[in-house]
Amino acid sequence: MKIILTNDDGIDAPGLQTLSGCVEGCGDVIIVAPGDPQSGIAHRVTTRAPIRVNEIRQRVYRVEGTPADCSRIALKDIAPDADWLISGINPGANLGSDVYNSGTVAAAREAAILGCRSIAISQYVAKDQQIKWDITGHHAEPMLKMLFEHDLPTAHFWNVNLPHPLDNDTERSYRFCGLDTHSHKYEYEKKGGEYTYNGSIHERPRDSGTDVAVCFDEGLIAITRIAVGTTKLA
Repeated sequence: MKIILTNDDGIDAPGLQTLSGCVEGCGDVIIVAPGDPQSGIAHRVTTRAPIRVNEIRQRVYRVEGTPADCSRIALKDIAPDADWLISGINPGANLGSDVYNSGTVAAAREAAILGCRSIAISQYVAKDQQIKWDITGHHAEPMLKMLFEHDLPTAHFWNVNLPHPLDNDTERSYRFCGLDTHSHKYEYEKKGGEYTYNGSIHERPRDSGTDVAVCFDEGLIAITRIAVGTTKLA
């Protein structure tokens, strides 16, 4: 099995290092990741300028582009025969409407568009808490290996969110669930001609049984299958 790893936090991010450890031994691993952080850049792609790519170590490529650029270059040139592309592990949840803003999710979505099975994986960070990456990896690894064996229709990808805080003594269950469709509860503070975002992910509205509630309220690993497109009208 050949696996591409990428992210939106940059090639030196601890989440990417943790992800690499999770899939060690699962097959041939190739890292194709942005040189610098690209968080929140969504599905932006570069089409009107060259994209510099350097192989900084064997099978490790630094891309001066976006997460979606990384997926395109990886699957079009570096490893077109890849079986999976995994994006993450993102420090912060990508739930509900976040999937449209997230560079992490965009990389997995682009892979699905190109016909490659893919997973976006994120670690929710509870209020006033910090991630312990070794513990995140402990819980992420079995989820990824389970999804490798799970059916995934063409033009779909998995979006995985780990709850927080975690520990090594308690195994967290998972649930397959839908995407929450509530809008964010936020506002802007205006000073002069400038607007500053003011909102909290922790208090966002959610429906029971959807990904936000499963991760935040139930403390379970939320796994959502997301389609590339929308349902066709009759």
